[in-house]
Amino acid sequence: MNQKVLILFIALFTGFAALAQNDYLDADAEDVEKTYIGGEGHDVKTYPQTFKAKKPKNVIFFIADGMSLPHLHAALTANKGNLFIENLKYMGLVKTHSADRYITDSAAAGTAFSTGTKTYSGAIGVDVNKKPIKTILEEAEEKGLATGLVSTSSITHATPASFIAHQESRNMYEEIAADFLKTDIDVFIGGGYKHFTERKDGRNLVEELKQKGYRVEQDINTIKNVKEGKLAGLTASEHNGRMDERGNMLPVATNTAINILSNNKKGFFLMVEGSQVDWGGHAGSTIYVVEDMLDIDRAIGKALEFAAQNKETLVIVTSDHETGGMTILDGNYETGMVKGEFTTGGHTGIMVPVMAYGPGAEQFTGIMDNTDIHNRIRKLLLGN
Repeated sequence: MNQKVLILFIALFTGFAALAQNDYLDADAEDVEKTYIGGEGHDVKTYPQTFKAKKPKNVIFFIADGMSLPHLHAALTANKGNLFIENLKYMGLVKTHSADRYITDSAAAGTAFSTGTKTYSGAIGVDVNKKPIKTILEEAEEKGLATGLVSTSSITHATPASFIAHQESRNMYEEIAADFLKTDIDVFIGGGYKHFTERKDGRNLVEELKQKGYRVEQDINTIKNVKEGKLAGLTASEHNGRMDERGNMLPVATNTAINILSNNKKGFFLMVEGSQVDWGGHAGSTIYVVEDMLDIDRAIGKALEFAAQNKETLVIVTSDHETGGMTILDGNYETGMVKGEFTTGGHTGIMVPVMAYGPGAEQFTGIMDNTDIHNRIRKLLLGN
């Protein structure tokens, strides 16, 4: 084998694991998946808009990856005209471009949310010069607040990773997993178990997490009963499956994280990602989009239930970018039927919505940049 062939072989081999985590990009929906025929949906409550102060003690930040207005309206139609999201009365629009591209990826967009800095596509918690930037999660830890991450993807995937890791490429999953050990995050729940255990460097990060005082669990039915302490919930080897496989993992994980984090008297910061709205857009599947939009709405319902009782919690819902160039061709509020169409299998540059409920919610109106989201959360929660 000559040297050029050997180098090519090594490159292909080492890139295989990264490609495996991105299989959803190659998904392709059948025409039948363009129409969601309707289903049972979920009951929605309206919560009071009265709060204790002008600034929050807690922030729950939802990222519906890939969502823009068509995805949101598809879910509203599918749930027969009502969503928990409607409780978020303050609304704005967000520009999503990265430092090097008009159409961003989740890594650069997540880093803009987590650090307030535009960076290149693929970057995880680093600037355009690949220098680490402190994230809002890390700053919250320094102020003594509790912190958490929840995701339906691998917890090492681009969006959650951008809040806790500092790596030059989103595909450095094992390095991202190791970065979790460098923080004092209180709870994280998502897939990615293999990146903590089946590693090139031979480390077993699960054992290291246990040595740091974390309870490490893989079964969501066990995870949901944890009320205190440090928790690492690794619910899948890589990504969690679609709704028919993972069930109500996201609402349960969100509620569990809130239960644990709210023990901290100083407050908390929690980021929750509904990862697979994006994957439905990549696949051109209205069914997939609707299923996962309804899923994150149920998780938002859990957050609102806590926030309405607590009266010191700001709940924000936004997206990192739009996926699929989705539009709605037909729908029916009575049956929940939605017929969608998609103009691309990738991301687009269209603005995305931001919505807020709770003390400080009025700060999230108008047209803003994704870095403004970070800056406003930081000022409200941390005071700087």
